[in-house]
Amino acid sequence: MNVAVLTRRDMAAAPINRLLKWLAVADVFVMLEYVPFSIYKYLVLPEKLDFPYSWAIYLLFHMHFAQILHTASICLTLSLAIWRYIAIKYSDRSHILCTERRCSIAILTSFILPPILCIPTFMVFDIHTKNITAVNGRPGYIAYHVDSDSQGRLYQVNFWVHAVLIKLLPCSILTVISVWLIRALYSANQHQKNLRNYSACPAAEKMVKRQHKADKRTDRTTKMLLAVLLLFLVTELPQGILGLMSGLLGWCFFKRCYDLFGEIMDFLALLNGAINFILYCSMSRQFRQTFRQLLLQRHFARFLPPNPSHSESHNQNTCTEKIKR
Repeated sequence: MNVAVLTRRDMAAAPINRLLKWLAVADVFVMLEYVPFSIYKYLVLPEKLDFPYSWAIYLLFHMHFAQILHTASICLTLSLAIWRYIAIKYSDRSHILCTERRCSIAILTSFILPPILCIPTFMVFDIHTKNITAVNGRPGYIAYHVDSDSQGRLYQVNFWVHAVLIKLLPCSILTVISVWLIRALYSANQHQKNLRNYSACPAAEKMVKRQHKADKRTDRTTKMLLAVLLLFLVTELPQGILGLMSGLLGWCFFKRCYDLFGEIMDFLALLNGAINFILYCSMSRQFRQTFRQLLLQRHFARFLPPNPSHSESHNQNTCTEKIKR
């Protein structure tokens, strides 16, 4: 629904909505890819108790695909925060700094950078085999599973890159920007109070009302983005801390602790993508209006007669002219 609304002509005009659109696209692909993974892991696998090679290949693809798109989502969220910071901090030059071209560069970079950052993960994780002995009359078989190499410098480099560059560094930047945005909102509220006091003068009342309307629209956008950033921090910061500790404490901590909380962190990341739609609806009037129009168009389209084609309407007009003659 986010993608459907944000691609409408009214919404797609603003560069910040383009960033939100591609953030929604990345989240949608991650969630869609999790559907077959969850069906097989939680419904099929417990019944079969089998670990075929095809499942191991898919698991490896799932891990890399989800990480690349999730990293792209992180880059887009970071771009979103920086974009809003520039738009408010340098409002007099925002039309020069926040251009369509720079928005396109930010989106393109957000999708090119993740595969490069994930190269250590591609090299560390691989398909391993394990011989399962016969139990209770069931014949033995070879189980294929995805695991990391527990030794070597590359293993540590992978966790440092994942924890510091992909998780903790963006979280630190977002924390600083979020604090600044909160302060900017507080200053805006104080400014609005001063304007209300100033509006006691009748001559300035119209100008003050216009300014007050613009400020309220800016504040709503800032509050919405602030909620997106804070939700992102809640879901990503624990992963960064656990990843950093896995790099420091080694393979044993990774297997005992990181793997233990892996499913919870995956669920939080998926929940983050789903909650964004509720945030947009609750905090953006334009988003709600566009969403309402989209629903009404789809609901009432089946009751409306089809629009005649150009040739049909031309023939209709010709027939009408002949009858008149």
